[in-house]
Amino acid sequence: MYKNPVIPGFHPDPSVVRVGDHYYLVTSSFNFFPGVPLFESTDLVNWTQIGHVLTRPSQLQLDGANTHGGIYAPTLRYNNGRFYMVTTNVNHGGNFYVWTDDIHGEWSDPIFVEQGGIDPSLYFENGTAYFMSNGDDDAGRHGITQCEIDIATGKKLTPATVIWTGAGGRYLEGPHLYKKENWYYLIASEGGTEYGHMLVYARGKTPNGPFENFSGNPVLTNRDLGGYQIQGCGHADLVDDGHGNWYLVHLAFRMLDQWIQHHTLGREVYLVPVAFDDDGWFTAGDHGTTRLEMTAPGLNEVAQTPAQDLSFANTALGQQWVTLREPEPANYAFGENRVALRPNGLTLEETSGSPTALMLRQDQFNLDVHVTIAKPHNLVGLAAYMENDQHYDVVVWPENRQAHAARRLRIGPAVTLDHQLTLPAGPVTLGVRTTNYQYAFYVSAGGQQFDLGEAAAQFLSSEVAVNFTGVMLALFTESHGEAPAWNELSDFSYQLMEAEK
Repeated sequence: MYKNPVIPGFHPDPSVVRVGDHYYLVTSSFNFFPGVPLFESTDLVNWTQIGHVLTRPSQLQLDGANTHGGIYAPTLRYNNGRFYMVTTNVNHGGNFYVWTDDIHGEWSDPIFVEQGGIDPSLYFENGTAYFMSNGDDDAGRHGITQCEIDIATGKKLTPATVIWTGAGGRYLEGPHLYKKENWYYLIASEGGTEYGHMLVYARGKTPNGPFENFSGNPVLTNRDLGGYQIQGCGHADLVDDGHGNWYLVHLAFRMLDQWIQHHTLGREVYLVPVAFDDDGWFTAGDHGTTRLEMTAPGLNEVAQTPAQDLSFANTALGQQWVTLREPEPANYAFGENRVALRPNGLTLEETSGSPTALMLRQDQFNLDVHVTIAKPHNLVGLAAYMENDQHYDVVVWPENRQAHAARRLRIGPAVTLDHQLTLPAGPVTLGVRTTNYQYAFYVSAGGQQFDLGEAAAQFLSSEVAVNFTGVMLALFTESHGEAPAWNELSDFSYQLMEAEK
């Protein structure tokens, strides 16, 4: 038995490929840099992040991208010894792919594809590269489009045509094509990546159809599981283990609890088994649903590694730590168990440029997170950040040769700065304790701890933000008229509370 999600926190739109006895998986990253987190596993249950695919500004332009923009759903594929990752930059250039011959190394610069749409996917067969997306074909018809491309240049070799219009639901998206024995399977999602999300599929005898819908569609959805915390199941990728067992990785989210229809951690990676019948049709999950605890052929003996506490010692920039859009490296300095940040005139409210801020995904509900500032020379903060106009901060700043602290909340146009206090001399620790329902803020200095109030978690949810990401925990600095200076932060701690262990 294993527990879902297998990759918690903001990691939507998973795509997976098996090469030998290793699995590799990528997810969407939207407006964060570097882009497209990359994971490795030997059992599909335990995943280790080995980096990102898009690590250079030449690969990833994000200026002007907010949490609705940037990098949308990637697809990871392997062909003739080479890995390909195809995705969409909705703000800069559209559909493109990059490639590498070393999954642990650098990837190529982008090769842009002439065909539009979003949620692109690749399928390789007998020297032909098929490109799919959901959008309009060359005749103006809407659906899952397909064309052949020159994999060296991205140029179309055939006109794009609609090969499937889905199973009747709204917002057809996320196509992937596979071949098993004599059938080609085309899977996609419908219903929107919300509470009506569902996975559907069809099959045909050729890569371009015609495709016959599975009579039991949707093959996977939790839309009718009222009072169940896991919702929004969809956008899946199919993979086998080489021993006859098949699985789907897919996105879903956890509501704050089984009855509160808000989610803060973003869309996560879930795993369900797949079973093919004698006629070649497949079913998925637990009677077509995804559960917190699952059993699956080939996985029942796998020991699942529990979630871990985090610190500067076991995290790294470009792995767990990312930035909003392309960073200014001159404003970051890294040392052992510490980082120094220098403000650049931008704040967390920006939708262009990159404020000086290091962010990592909040991937559990119950946490105690804190960091120590040796001496603030500018405003320094610890934030729970959902988007530019939705974040909760605990901040410290210098004024009249003393350190002052406060809680700062921003929800849309409503901004408050309250619980202000003057701190004793010495280093300052900023902290936040989180649960499913609230964020509680505190500051410690001079051997004393001061509580700075609480704020409801639901106002940092995707339902309020109407966006595609999840809460990020941010270490940041801002200048408000004073000269930018270096601010040293140390002893970062991301500690799981007992409920998560």
